[in-house]
Amino acid sequence: MLRRNFVAVAASLIATQTGAQTMDTPIATTANGMVRGSTDNNVRVFKGIPYGAAKRFAAPTPPVPWAGVRDTLAFAPMAPQPPLNLGGLFASWTFDTDMSEDCLALNVWTPALRDGGKRPVMVWFHGGDFASLSGSRNVFDGVRLCNRGDVVVVTLNHRLNAFGYMYLGGVAPQLGAVANPGMLDLVAALQWVRDNIGEFGGDPGNVTIFGQSGGGGKVATIMAMPAAAGLFHRAIIQSGSYARNAHLQAMSPSEASDHARSLLAALEIAPADAAKLADLPMAALVAGLSKAARQSNRPVWRPVADGTVLPAGPWWPNPPAVSAQVPLMIGTTATEMTMLIGTFDPASFTLDDAGLRTRMATMFKPDEVDRVIAGMKASHPGASPADLFFWITTANMFQKGAWSHAAQKAAQNAAPVYLYELDWRTPVDGGKWQSPHSLDLALVFDNVAKSAAMVGTGVDAQKVADQMSAAWIAFARSGSPATPSLPWPAWRPDSRATMVFDVQSRVIPGYRDEERMLLATLG
Repeated sequence: MLRRNFVAVAASLIATQTGAQTMDTPIATTANGMVRGSTDNNVRVFKGIPYGAAKRFAAPTPPVPWAGVRDTLAFAPMAPQPPLNLGGLFASWTFDTDMSEDCLALNVWTPALRDGGKRPVMVWFHGGDFASLSGSRNVFDGVRLCNRGDVVVVTLNHRLNAFGYMYLGGVAPQLGAVANPGMLDLVAALQWVRDNIGEFGGDPGNVTIFGQSGGGGKVATIMAMPAAAGLFHRAIIQSGSYARNAHLQAMSPSEASDHARSLLAALEIAPADAAKLADLPMAALVAGLSKAARQSNRPVWRPVADGTVLPAGPWWPNPPAVSAQVPLMIGTTATEMTMLIGTFDPASFTLDDAGLRTRMATMFKPDEVDRVIAGMKASHPGASPADLFFWITTANMFQKGAWSHAAQKAAQNAAPVYLYELDWRTPVDGGKWQSPHSLDLALVFDNVAKSAAMVGTGVDAQKVADQMSAAWIAFARSGSPATPSLPWPAWRPDSRATMVFDVQSRVIPGYRDEERMLLATLG
């Protein structure tokens, strides 16, 4: 109480010196200095607050304190990365253009400051695998979640690709580089939340981490990191248990070292001279990433189980004991691959039977192809070959991982796990995309109006958003996503209850059991 009163007095004194503080110009005090934000629809918004400082390949350190009041009115630069050309379904969403290695900053949306509100805190980890994008897109705007659920929303940027996930322990040990600096950035952000979020009306003892795609993979990974223990209390993984355990099983140091060598080859740096990476201009390293991505042995940037920062796992073969007590929610969209494959391969939407069989032959053993196609036809009667292709690839690349992930969490018998699937189909482009990867973003953040290219302009998207955002808020508040209008039991091996989100959502026990059992029999 004394600290809160002191902070309020200090903020008032600073405001007197720098211009009157009003609801439209809120001022907050962090451990590193004061920040001035803005107000949007009665929500206080602070953008670009530093939560750490980063020396290349090193663990993050606390931000340098500042004097006076720092304006936090605009998003900070995103992490360095090659450019992306995103349109189509993503055309409504803003994308950053400014890049900097000085990217460790977060954004806060809150209903009130210094009121002792003890609100649930929802910390978002953005997608883009571990290599691209940022947490500052308009679809992640937290205003509507704050107003709907009286919560505090935090989004952030952190180091990506080679800057955040290149393992140098086996290539350039003389650099003293830490493993997984991008994941340690996330730990630093959660430490900032622990130390500062009370000023922003949040409860540091009730923090939910959530993320989609690569962001879901980051949630899965940080759940196995000892340094993050106690910094979060619930977790949500959206479309993040994918790619045949890629987000459940980290790379080995040997694998990660091979990827580092691939980048060195693209940069025309001999392994013996790998220490040059520390001083290479940012633009040259980004150009090297682009060149390496075109190589046949293109590097992959994901966490490495180094034995220290990430001791093992994170989830394969065993679930992490360090987060066993944390309630978890896991889910996918019904046809993730319509976006992930269809965007880059339009011919996928017009496959015939022969084309489907050809595609399946690249994914399954010869004696498995007929069983897979027949099994999926039985589960989806009347589906076209193209539809079957997207159902099969989504089940094999995403849902199989989610089912396995839920079973692992339930087996710990320490905290509940909840499973969902988003089956609502976007009407965009005549409905051809069905339920694509990233469809959930606009619905979870309740930002339908900012997402017409993804969800269309009809009324149904808002009906689904009302249900999903309410469930996410309920989970953040209590550890259960059930709401008065939408009961939702935990997933258990004997019931396998799945929440199926649609205009009229419902829980279905044993949802997709036939597909789950079919895929479990394949190599």
